[in-house]
Amino acid sequence: MTGTVTHTQDTTLFSALLGARRRHGGKTIAVEDADGQKLSYDRLVLASLILGEQLCRGSRRRETIGLLLPNVGGLVIALLGLNAFGRVAALLNFTAGPRNLHSAINTALIRTVVTSRRFVQVAKLDSLIDALQRETTHSGQPVRIVFLEDVRAGIGMFDKLQGSIRSLVAERFHRRQRMALSDPAVVLFTSGTEGLPKGVVLTNGNLTANSRQIFAHANGALSPADIVLNPLPIFHSFGLTASTLMPLFNGLKVVLYPNPLHYAEVARLILSSGATVLMATDTFLNGYIRAAKPGELNSIRLVVAGAEAVKDDTRRRWAELGTEILEGYGATECSPVISYNLPGSNRFGTVGRVLPEIETEIVPVPGHAEGGRLRVRGPNVMAGYLTSDNPGVIARPQDGWHDTGDIVTIDDGYITIKGRARRFAKIAGEMVSLSAIEMLASRVWPQSKNVVVSLADARRGEQLVLVTDATGCSLDALRERARLEGFSELWIPKAIIPVEEIPVLGTGKVDLTATTALAKQARGRA
Repeated sequence: MTGTVTHTQDTTLFSALLGARRRHGGKTIAVEDADGQKLSYDRLVLASLILGEQLCRGSRRRETIGLLLPNVGGLVIALLGLNAFGRVAALLNFTAGPRNLHSAINTALIRTVVTSRRFVQVAKLDSLIDALQRETTHSGQPVRIVFLEDVRAGIGMFDKLQGSIRSLVAERFHRRQRMALSDPAVVLFTSGTEGLPKGVVLTNGNLTANSRQIFAHANGALSPADIVLNPLPIFHSFGLTASTLMPLFNGLKVVLYPNPLHYAEVARLILSSGATVLMATDTFLNGYIRAAKPGELNSIRLVVAGAEAVKDDTRRRWAELGTEILEGYGATECSPVISYNLPGSNRFGTVGRVLPEIETEIVPVPGHAEGGRLRVRGPNVMAGYLTSDNPGVIARPQDGWHDTGDIVTIDDGYITIKGRARRFAKIAGEMVSLSAIEMLASRVWPQSKNVVVSLADARRGEQLVLVTDATGCSLDALRERARLEGFSELWIPKAIIPVEEIPVLGTGKVDLTATTALAKQARGRA
């Protein structure tokens, strides 16, 4: 068991913002977005108090309000505004589809969803909004859709004057909302790849603690002189905490971009903003460096990668620019960051050392001689889950421990991911790791994304199918590599399905549901 605990006082999100304003100056630019909106700490506090009151009208203290918005300044204002008035923000994944969104709304007992007409139009979400409005909430009433444009149009001089007065006594005003560290601040939702999405309830203490842990672990590698570019959706915990709240609370300017898949646009924004730190997934990092024109990425000195393993080819391409990728690891349930590598002690193939204040425990797993399932405990571990079969009721982790479901080894404090405990198939009675086969395939086709899915099989119970964007791939090549590495024949996929592109979620992770559907369709045509 490891972990060093410090005793720095946590705060609410809005109090952490006020603390950052005191330390770094109210006139300092804290947030900038792709529309050119620049928010100083003073303006962010003022806007949060004005907009927050408008969004909270008709709601109760600690009620959960949905935010369906892209990475723009308005989303940060709305999030902090809800927190300032003691409400909980549910950050909704607008790529999840009507079924999952409606499930999320009912699971978290959401009556109101805040969005933007411009966003709905640009993202072509009209049918999604119409579908949500046709559905009823847990209370039997239709979902109330609030458009930011309407709210802003209704803000008068009195509202602005009242907000200005409150901003002068913001700490005293916020304390009157009686929001505690242990109170929920945010609800995020799992992707729903194994069923309906679960709500992950993160408290004020969870998010401020993880922001503090990330910055402290950097040990001087991050400073207020840095500019963090965040193209990751804030409805994903990596985009929320590591790429938005952590820099915001520690004096680093955050530059937001609304779509991580706009590779060329992100590269141009890096150049124009002078960004020095980029946090992204392997998929996105590969896209940016392929799309960038000479010189556009030169200001980036640190790249922190998470959510999926970094491929050797991606690492090599960034290294040619003189930029080292620091691979990290986390889970939404942990707010999310658990570990990451650092400059000067970057150990490739690992996800770095554990952050301060986090305890770890490795539980043996039958069939795995090396390593075991990782459990973690610390101030960043979630309050608990919300589930569709028990809406609004938080199922808390036992004794504060979260089981990550990941098979890991820890050597000299460095974590190495060996696979997912839950990603197994039973073939002819033998448990087979899908992650291990994906790693095998990646050694055959290192520049490609490889995903193994399990389909029902009448004879063996399950059959394995490899879905890959590799060109010229063959089962013979995979079999030969498996033979050389001593893999059993049972571990070889029955078929390979080449695709132009592996489906990914808005977070950059593989969309296992869509990939499995592709495999089923291909088998049906065979």
